[in-house]
Amino acid sequence: MKLHKTLFATAALVAGMTLHAQSSSNLVIQTNKLGAKIQPTMYGLFFEDINYGADGGLYAELIKNRSFEFPQNLMGWKTFGNVTLMNDGPFENNPHYVRLGNAGHQHKHTGLENEGFFGIGVKAGEEYRFSVWARGKGEKIGIELVDNNTMNEGQAFVNKKIDIDSNEWKQYEVVFTAPVTDPKAHLRIFLESAGTVDLEHISLFPVDTWNGHKNGLRKDLAQALYEINPGVFRFPGGCIVEGTDLESRYDWKKSVGPVENRPLNENRWHYTFKHRFFPDYFQTYGLGFYEYFLLSEELGAAPLPILSCGLSCQFQNTDSAAHVAVCELDSYIQDAIDLIEFANGDVNTTWGKVRAEMGHPAPFNLKYVGIGNEQWGPEYPEHLAPFITALRKAHPEIEIIGSSGPDSEGKQFDYLWPEMKNLKVDLVDEHFYRPESWFLSQGNRYDNYDRKGPKVFAGEYACHGKGKKYNHFNAALLEAAFMTGLERNADIVHMATYAPLFAHVEGWQWRPDMIWFDNLNSVRTCSYYVQQLYSHNKGSHVVPLTMNKKAVAGQEGQNGLFASSVWDEASNSYIVKVVNTSDQAQPLQLTFAGLKKNVKLGNGACILYQAQNPDADNTIENPNAIVPQESAIAIDGNVLDTTLAPNTFAIYKFQKLTN
Repeated sequence: MKLHKTLFATAALVAGMTLHAQSSSNLVIQTNKLGAKIQPTMYGLFFEDINYGADGGLYAELIKNRSFEFPQNLMGWKTFGNVTLMNDGPFENNPHYVRLGNAGHQHKHTGLENEGFFGIGVKAGEEYRFSVWARGKGEKIGIELVDNNTMNEGQAFVNKKIDIDSNEWKQYEVVFTAPVTDPKAHLRIFLESAGTVDLEHISLFPVDTWNGHKNGLRKDLAQALYEINPGVFRFPGGCIVEGTDLESRYDWKKSVGPVENRPLNENRWHYTFKHRFFPDYFQTYGLGFYEYFLLSEELGAAPLPILSCGLSCQFQNTDSAAHVAVCELDSYIQDAIDLIEFANGDVNTTWGKVRAEMGHPAPFNLKYVGIGNEQWGPEYPEHLAPFITALRKAHPEIEIIGSSGPDSEGKQFDYLWPEMKNLKVDLVDEHFYRPESWFLSQGNRYDNYDRKGPKVFAGEYACHGKGKKYNHFNAALLEAAFMTGLERNADIVHMATYAPLFAHVEGWQWRPDMIWFDNLNSVRTCSYYVQQLYSHNKGSHVVPLTMNKKAVAGQEGQNGLFASSVWDEASNSYIVKVVNTSDQAQPLQLTFAGLKKNVKLGNGACILYQAQNPDADNTIENPNAIVPQESAIAIDGNVLDTTLAPNTFAIYKFQKLTN
C-alpha cells in the first residue's frame, strides 16, 4: 500500500501535544493468547450496477446503446440522412441494427452520432479501439470523434475510414490514438460512399484496459479495487439481483457467451428514485458473470455470486403473484447448480465448456453462493429451503449464504436469524446503512453472538451522516471504529464489505459511495482508505486487547475509544488499531503483555488517518486531500506511551524480535 511518508514528523507532532488532564488509557495486548484465525475473506468488496457502476463505469465500453436494443431503440443516438432501424440482425438476443442508405444528394450526408455516457472521455496519447459488425458490398464508412463544444471552430479531432468488404456480417476494427483530451466527445459515423451498409454492435474501448482485456474494465477503477487487497468480491449486486419484477432480475446465464449476443436487461436503478431519474440506464451484460469471476481471480479475491431466490424486490412487490411459487422454483435452483458448474466444472461439462470457450479452461475455484438479497418474512425461508436441500446434495463443498433482511435489528431481523440457523446456512448476510449514533453504539455488536450458529457476512454497510448523507471523513472514522468490533470477533465475522462501491459524479442514485469518478478521473474517498487500511493490516489471528479488562468498544468510561489488535504471521508483527472518536486528545499507553524474556519489540510504524474538517473528503479536483500518513515510531521495551489526536484512526505496528 502506498502511504504518504512523513517519517518521524507526525509522531513528533503527536508526542508533543499537550496531554489532557485525564490519565492515560491503558490498552493491554495479551501477546501470549493467540485468538481466532482471521479469514482471508474478512475484508472485501461489494459490487452493484448502481450509480452507473458497470455500464458507464467499471465496464470500459464508451458507447451507449451499442446494439440499438434500448426500449427506445435510438436512445443515445442522433441520426441524419437516410437511416433505417432494422430488426432481423445476426444476433438472436440483439436483433436490431441500423441501415445507412444514400442521402439523395451528393452534398447531403447519412450517418449517426452517439453521446456516450455523459459524453465520451478520451485522453491525449491514449489508444482506442473502434469495432463494428457490418455488411455491405464495398461501401466505406467514416469514423469521427468530435468535440461536442459547439463554440469551437472545428469539430472532428479523429478521422478514420473503414472499407466494408463483405456482404456477410463481419466484425471490423480500427485503432487510433486520441490527439487531445476530451471528457465530453461524441462519436460520429458517416456513410462515405454510394450504396447501403448495415451496422450492428458499435463499440469503442480504450486499448489500455485492466490487464489488457478486450471487452475489458476501466483501468483506474479496477486498479483502485486491486489496491484494497480484497479477500472476497460479491457480485452482481443487491437489489438488481431481485429486480423490480422477475423479468428484470439479474439472470447470470444471459450474461455469458459472446458479448454481442448478450441481451439487454432493465436496470432497476434508473427509475427507483424519481428525484434521481435516469431513463437511459440499462445493463448490457457486457460486464457479466465471466468477467466478474475473472476480476475476482485477478484481484486475488474469493468470488461470491448472489442469485435470485424467486422473490422480486419486496419493497416494490407486495402481491404474491409477483414472485415465483415455491413449487415452481426448479429452474431457479438449476440456475444455481449450473452456475457452480460454470465456475468449477470440467471443460467437458455443459457449462464448464462455456467457460472454457470464453477463454478460461481452468476452474474459478468458487466456494460460496448467496441465495437471495434483502428478502424477509416467511416467504424467504420457504423459498430458500429447497435451494439448500438441492445444493447440499449436488455440491456439499459449497458454502451457502442466507440473509437477515434489510435491517440491522428489529422484527424481521429477529425472525430471520433463527430461521437461518434452522436451515443451517453457513453465513448470514447482514445489512446496515445507519447514522453516526448507531455506529458509535455498535462496537460490541458481535461480542455475544452465538458461536455455534452460522457465521456473519456484513454484506452491505456504510455510515450515513444525519443530515449529511454524503461522503465525509467523520463517517469513515466511525466506520473504522465499528470495524474494530468486526476484527475482534473474527471467529464469528468472516466477511465484511462496504457498499455501494462506485458512483459517477453525474449519474448517481445513491450516496455515500466508496469510489467516485467522472469520464476521465476517479477519487478514493475516506471510506476507501479505511477499508484499505484494514485489509492491508488484517493480520492472521486476533490478539486480545482490553482496557480495565473490558473490550475497547466505545463503552462508558472509555473516552470514545475503539480498539482491536492482531498478530500477523507473515510479517511476524503485532498490529494495533485504535480509533479516537472524541474531540479530545487521548493519552494512550499500549502494553504488550506476556512477551517471553527472549523476545522484544523492534521500532515500528504508526499510520494516522485524520482530517482538520470532519465534513470534508477527497474530491475529483483534490483526490489526495485526506490520505493516511505513515511515520516511524519507537517503543520503550513492551510499552508505548503516546497521545492520540482527536477524531483520529491510528494503526501501530511492531515486529517481534527474538534474541
